[in-house]
Amino acid sequence: MGKLMPFISIVAGCFNEEDNVRELWERVTRVMAEHLPEYAYEFILIDNASTDGTVAVLREICRKDQRVKVIVNNRNFGHIRSGYHAYLQARGEAVVAMASDLEDPPELIPQFVRKWEEGYKIVLAQKSSSDEMALFYMVRKLYYHLVTRLSETPLVKDVSGFGIYDRRVIDDIRSIGDPYPYLRGLLCELGYSMYLIPFAKPVRKRGITKNNFYTLYDMAMLGITNHSKVPLRLATLTGFSVGFVSFLVGLGYLVYKLLFWQRFEVGMAPVVFGIFFLGAAQLFFIGILGEYIGSIHTQVLRRPPVIERERINFDNGPVQMGARQVPADWLKEPTAIGVPAGAASQRGAQY
Repeated sequence: MGKLMPFISIVAGCFNEEDNVRELWERVTRVMAEHLPEYAYEFILIDNASTDGTVAVLREICRKDQRVKVIVNNRNFGHIRSGYHAYLQARGEAVVAMASDLEDPPELIPQFVRKWEEGYKIVLAQKSSSDEMALFYMVRKLYYHLVTRLSETPLVKDVSGFGIYDRRVIDDIRSIGDPYPYLRGLLCELGYSMYLIPFAKPVRKRGITKNNFYTLYDMAMLGITNHSKVPLRLATLTGFSVGFVSFLVGLGYLVYKLLFWQRFEVGMAPVVFGIFFLGAAQLFFIGILGEYIGSIHTQVLRRPPVIERERINFDNGPVQMGARQVPADWLKEPTAIGVPAGAASQRGAQY
């Protein structure tokens, strides 16, 4: 039996990415061989019921590389639930999370690992620039500003979850048991030492983004409802304020009418404006209340994140790594890296 090697997991979710997953695997393999040869690893790809040839490509990759493990979902459960489920299947001492669309460059993995070795429990890639549309850039900035102001815990801006997480972080996320977590906010709430690595997000080379208005809205509302009670309290304060102002306006109209009974006619305009304003305010806050009720409903149901159709390469024997070998029983029971608390380097931008 060969010498035991430190072991990490690399996790990526995919949906209709048949044009990208092969290159992703090749780049990950090359990066690990050239920059992290001392590490054994598993590469977990979870497919969200792709309708193209993604699964066929993944099967071919699995035949070539026993380190690649694939989970195929019964249906598309959404990238939040699917990605969350994949993280919980990882067995490494640390977990690298990334997307399969090549917008998260695998070449950053060595930087993540080195910072993790210094003691940081979480290392994230932070977008310093992006080729997205100016409108999307402005909306994203406004959203992060809004969530940061509303949240009880300051959130990290311009991160997508691309980075590395210590085993302890994954275990804490598992113990929380949130079936539909907003991971970016959850990571900040855990309070672990965090390091941010700036990077320029590359342009998608092939395929189209799978995010649409609904998925973006879902993530936005999840970030607010999971980490702030301010909107609920704002509804109460708004109702009190509108009621108080309406009382003052009504009192003013009454006094003015009593003083100028023959000349002053109220008309319908104030009534119409008041009805529309109050109706809009009520609908808005009923919607906010509905978002919170929906979050409670998700928690109460306690449904599993996904239902798997099949797994590939999860029950293999020892993984051959050149002249060295990683025992299968060790892969099932990874040991802690043993970095003492407080050993994180003080250099760089610590969050």
